[in-house]
Amino acid sequence: MKIGKLPEPMLIRSVLKEVEHRRDEVLVGPAVGQDCAVVELGEGEVFVLSSDPITGTTKDIGRHSVHITANDLAASGADPLGIMLTILLTPDTQEGELKEMMRGVESACKELNMEVMGGHTEITQVVKQPLISLTGVGKMKKEKILTTASVKPGQDILITKWIGLEGTSVAAKEKEEELLKKFAPSFVETAKDFDQYLSVVPEAKIARDWNISAMHDITEGGVFGALWEMGSGSGVGLDIDLKKIPIRQETVEVCEALGLNPYILMSSGSMMIAADDGYGLAEKLKQAGIPASVVGKATEGKDRILRNGEDTRYLDKPQSDELYKIYQ
Repeated sequence: MKIGKLPEPMLIRSVLKEVEHRRDEVLVGPAVGQDCAVVELGEGEVFVLSSDPITGTTKDIGRHSVHITANDLAASGADPLGIMLTILLTPDTQEGELKEMMRGVESACKELNMEVMGGHTEITQVVKQPLISLTGVGKMKKEKILTTASVKPGQDILITKWIGLEGTSVAAKEKEEELLKKFAPSFVETAKDFDQYLSVVPEAKIARDWNISAMHDITEGGVFGALWEMGSGSGVGLDIDLKKIPIRQETVEVCEALGLNPYILMSSGSMMIAADDGYGLAEKLKQAGIPASVVGKATEGKDRILRNGEDTRYLDKPQSDELYKIYQ
């Protein structure tokens, strides 16, 4: 492709024709020469905005990027509505690759009842690989706003599904050849397919109707990073049982093979929730087919304790995500 904006015919056939209009709130969406989207909200509703560049993977980056942004919106208690999408392509990117990205984007949007509201697509020499950057737009009732600064001492800390899902899937795709030397093909395929669990929108919809104070999707920095951010943001302590943190055996095996710490591994697909009755909420989630575990409590003071049987230690400040090690 030539450097610069996409040629109009390519923009139409490989971008605009790949997306559909499905939200009544979007009055003006993507079109040739249309630089802004127009969205209408109801009385008492507020916008919730989130921005994410997706740099950790090039595998199925379109679908992946939408889920990451929708999860941020859902963690605030919002209904994900749509995205503004910026795609930066390298000169050697093929049009078929662009179309595949857009199909991934649209597939995830359809799953989540979101839509592409607009954006920009360009070929440039300043990126080494295709880059997608999204601004997610959600809506919610003003009185329902959630932040990570609202956790109260005594509340249960609950984690949905399993930690490390995102990191395991990305690592299995990027290091498939290496992992196939140690594991059966079926094992590696299972690990790669963990991206089917990336969305936390379903559990967020259930949890926001419960008596909760905060939700936090577990992303870069893994569960240890998310625990620190939740405790630090609210100024509370934590008492967490490591043995209760849910993790799949595939994640344990992949991390051991690649020398990664699963507790500091990207974990989109897993939501951390602070609730008055975590056990009741966990049961409600399980009834909906979503595994959930209470892993500890918020406490008075600032001590953030990790227990592993009789051993205890203090939680460290967030560290660089383990996933980046596979690219070194």
